[in-house]
Amino acid sequence: MKELKLAWRYVRRHWWQYILGILALFIVDEVNTYVPRFTGKITNGLDQHTLDMGGVMGLVWKIVLIGVIIAVGRFAWRFFLFGSARSIEKELRSDLFAHLSSLSPHYYNEHKTGDLMARFINDLQAVRTLVGMNVISAFDATVMLLLVLWQMMTYVSPKLTGVAVLPLILIIFGDYFYGKVMHKRFLAKQQAFSTLTDQVQETVSGIRVIKSFVQERKELYAFAKTTLFTKEKNLGVVRLQALVMPLLDLIVGIASLLTLAYGGYLAIYGEINIGQFISFNSYVTMLVWPMMAVGECITSVSQGLASLRRIQEIFDAKPEIVDGDMVNPSIQMLKGDIDIEHLSFAYPDQPTVPVLEDVSVHVKAGETLAVLGRTGSGKSTLPSLLMRLYDVPDGMITIDGHNLREIPLAALRRNIACVPQDNFLFSDTLQNNIAFGSDNKSLEAVQEAAKNACIHDNIMEFPKQYQTLVGERGVTISGGQKQRSSIARALMKDAPILLLDDALSAVDTDTERQILDNLHRLRRGRTTIIVAHRISTIQDADHILVLDEGKVEEYGTHEELLNNGKLYASLYRKQQLEKELHEEGGAAHAE
Repeated sequence: MKELKLAWRYVRRHWWQYILGILALFIVDEVNTYVPRFTGKITNGLDQHTLDMGGVMGLVWKIVLIGVIIAVGRFAWRFFLFGSARSIEKELRSDLFAHLSSLSPHYYNEHKTGDLMARFINDLQAVRTLVGMNVISAFDATVMLLLVLWQMMTYVSPKLTGVAVLPLILIIFGDYFYGKVMHKRFLAKQQAFSTLTDQVQETVSGIRVIKSFVQERKELYAFAKTTLFTKEKNLGVVRLQALVMPLLDLIVGIASLLTLAYGGYLAIYGEINIGQFISFNSYVTMLVWPMMAVGECITSVSQGLASLRRIQEIFDAKPEIVDGDMVNPSIQMLKGDIDIEHLSFAYPDQPTVPVLEDVSVHVKAGETLAVLGRTGSGKSTLPSLLMRLYDVPDGMITIDGHNLREIPLAALRRNIACVPQDNFLFSDTLQNNIAFGSDNKSLEAVQEAAKNACIHDNIMEFPKQYQTLVGERGVTISGGQKQRSSIARALMKDAPILLLDDALSAVDTDTERQILDNLHRLRRGRTTIIVAHRISTIQDADHILVLDEGKVEEYGTHEELLNNGKLYASLYRKQQLEKELHEEGGAAHAE
């Protein structure tokens, strides 16, 4: 099974800890089995008056010594086995995080955040139990069972042992069916928890939208349904667990009853003495833990394997964008000469729906290319392709004459600074958000970038200024402030290529003009690609690419496209009219 191979890959790294832990556990179990024998000897000696006080104390001190050995041994096996389980959990979580970081955006389009979080937390805990407590239970139950049975047979009576063990055979048959049912129920429980986690995550992230549309009651009802479903799946596991322990107790009780009856018969007729009878009953009591451990072991194995399967599913997802055979490790620095030739592209989840068709454009290093188009024209796809978030056929995009696949992925993205549409900010301080991705994290450098992005004055108005926590996804600041903070972050990177994907849509025209002037000054000699809706944002670009339904509608400078009188000119006139109407409305309001 792939799940067991995954577990073994981590367990074998800590083999010496497991060996020492199991050795300590074996010693504890071994010396434990001598206590009933010594108790029996004391009983016989006192009953037959063959043991004086010195002999009793000698046996008592042996029992005390056994207690000390057990205490030290238990500390040792807990230290080694639980410690290795925690180490495995940490290593598996780190590898899982690294693997998730390597997966393409397409993977995250198909998998919900809540489900991934559930696998990161609940499933990893189940795996930790599998490689920790389950190892202890399995080994301890097996060794204790064999040692106790050996003592019962050699020290007391093979016949009495056979009678006592007979009911316990039922457990072996029950365990098989129990394990199969538990595996299915636990898998369903974990999947239900994933759904619940995802719903909570989406509700918290979208709480502003929920409140603005007055949908709290509807969301509460939907959450109650999900909670009820999760509860039922959890109860399915609990009911099965609740059934197992009473049945085990019943079987062990029957074994104890048979022991008392048949053991008493043997003692009466002299086949065993009173000390052996007492010792044997103590041994039967010691069999309770191995029998219970069998049930617990099957439960944790079923749960652990189900969780391992869910974790393995993540590892089975392979990164779609990787350095291939074509990569040239010597390519580390780029100038920014971009050539796009007959580019056609469709997203993996909709391969028959082209987003871009036969797009060709050349941007020399240091030039600015603007991309304009209606919503859904494919203009935001270009930045994603330039950063190789998705792959395109060889030769369709080159930078400095190098095919994109020849450039090491890390080097490519290191040479590109991007301001995406969603303007994602981390739940951290503004200083750390702006410095993210830059080697220079000094406050002076952050402030300079913020000034060029026209966000510095706003930040200085906050009580904690650059130490202001922006909250999850930047929820505590406005959309325009998030956008300008993202621009400052990109400027901090100071990369040869800058991609602005509708990065000025949330700022007013005066601020937009100031930011563009700063960019023109700072980016002189560096390549900039601006994706925008507003023509005022891009009219000073060296080249303007107009897309319509994924195809090149127009290409040229601002003046050339106005003279063409096509889509660009139409959009320009429309936006100018909107601007005039807005200004007239503002003037009328002022009067």
